[in-house]
Amino acid sequence: MSYVGKPLLAGLIASVSLLGMAIAQAATNPEAADAAYKGNASAIDPASAQVVHTPGAPDLTSAEFDQAKEIYFQRCAGCHGVLRKGATGKPLTPDITQGRGQQFLEALITYGSPGGMPNWGTSGALTKDQITLMAKYIQHTPPTPPEWGLAEMKDSWKVFVQPEDRPTKQMNDLDLGNLFSVTLRDDGKIALIDGNTKKIVKLIETGYAVHISRMSASGRYLFVIGRDAKIDMIDLWAKEPTKVAEIKVGIEARSVETSKFEGYEDKYAIAGAYWPPQFTIMDGETLEPKQIVSTRGMTIETQEYHPEPRVAAIIASHERPEFIVNVKETGRVMLVNYEDIDNLTVTSIAAAPFLHDGGWDSTHRYFMTAANNSNKIAVIDSKDRELTALVDVGKIPHPGRGANFDHPKYGPVWATSHLGDASISMIGTDPEGHPDYAWKHVGTLEGQGGGSLFIKTHPKSRHLYIDTTFNPDAKISQSVAVFDLDNLDAGYKVLPIGEWSGLKDGAKRVVQPEYNKAGDEVWFSVWSGQDEESALVVVDDRTLELKTVIRDKRLITPTGKFNVHNTQYDVY
Repeated sequence: MSYVGKPLLAGLIASVSLLGMAIAQAATNPEAADAAYKGNASAIDPASAQVVHTPGAPDLTSAEFDQAKEIYFQRCAGCHGVLRKGATGKPLTPDITQGRGQQFLEALITYGSPGGMPNWGTSGALTKDQITLMAKYIQHTPPTPPEWGLAEMKDSWKVFVQPEDRPTKQMNDLDLGNLFSVTLRDDGKIALIDGNTKKIVKLIETGYAVHISRMSASGRYLFVIGRDAKIDMIDLWAKEPTKVAEIKVGIEARSVETSKFEGYEDKYAIAGAYWPPQFTIMDGETLEPKQIVSTRGMTIETQEYHPEPRVAAIIASHERPEFIVNVKETGRVMLVNYEDIDNLTVTSIAAAPFLHDGGWDSTHRYFMTAANNSNKIAVIDSKDRELTALVDVGKIPHPGRGANFDHPKYGPVWATSHLGDASISMIGTDPEGHPDYAWKHVGTLEGQGGGSLFIKTHPKSRHLYIDTTFNPDAKISQSVAVFDLDNLDAGYKVLPIGEWSGLKDGAKRVVQPEYNKAGDEVWFSVWSGQDEESALVVVDDRTLELKTVIRDKRLITPTGKFNVHNTQYDVY
């Protein structure tokens, strides 16, 4: 089993050095890799396999080590880091994990924590044997995956339809503005769903665990990026939506964006990698890699070198021809000017460590971005190109893109929910109309609990929705809280989304509210295991009543949903 996942099995290093001991790695085929990840019998006879040994850690066979390495990549690396140094999640280096001990680690993996650690065992996502294996694995020295440069990118780069062979106008009858790109996380696909008919238009093969979908400025091209760092570029103007190009920009990634400044629409695309820590600027019509920029460097506080400063959220400036790039571990926000692609100008702004996700304020001038484990929101002025404020909020803010709405006292505010506690923090964003409240934490709402991934509203809505996807209490993770924006003091109402789905089995985690183009419907994913039925639940935003349930055997592990219009125009 490969750390980098099925697409890179052939490219793995033949051995991993653990404290000077050369360990032979298994060269498995995709079928064996898939079986190992799902917890089935390994193709390697453990009795004949070599043993992986780290002083102080329980021994593992090389087959067990490879299986655990794959599970860690799929489930854990996003929060804890490839090298396990921590970020959104706590560090899991051997000096820490060995001190905790096997039983403690198994219990934590099984039951999770209110601070945002998922309950992998009680939710059924991992078996008891897999949990035992993972508790042993994280007591070992983490292996370092290979680098990924221009040569590897070009080897993976494919253009299926050349720009000159693509249509010059929309050739289908789809209402593209109300189309949804839905991540089918563990199935390696997205589902394009018509927001009017609620029917699947097409399934498209993608990388593993698509993290986000982003629209080009024109609304023509849909870009999706998987956690395996594979980008798929889809032309929505074709007779039926068609993949026209693809590339792998690394081994693990989360973010993709396209240029939106006037005169540069659709000209460039950018993707940020978790491993190797770097970002890549590509041609916006073909994905040809143009520039690769490493983010390795010094942290802003201790000025220590960090070997794994991962690229988290990327957002396209509306004020300048720039991409705004979050570098997680160093705490730096990079303003990447693409006017001269051969001579990039990069301005580094010191913010706070463990930068993660975020979005625009209502004016699209100020980038509101979460510094997870610093418990702060950094406010970046994209016009004046400077840090405006660092605002203290709750524990482990995780806003997605956040939520903008008008507060009766504070005026325009932007809000975030949290992985680590039940609070919803509101920050004033109107320095001209409400200067006394601008860039301050002006108020707190109390939600259902910790474990929230997304908060959402819409300019045409008077409701605010908060999921609690990773709360260890099933009743909370299977529902959402909704506030009346005209009566925030009344507290929240609970919508039993999991129950409304009609599903009988599975974790039924509810994740990511997403509005339709009109702003009168809210879509929720009800996310269960790969071998269980999942669904999408659509709620009438005006009445807060169930409108419809989308159930289709092809909806395997649906998570993120991205409405084309709202994504194209940064509506949230």
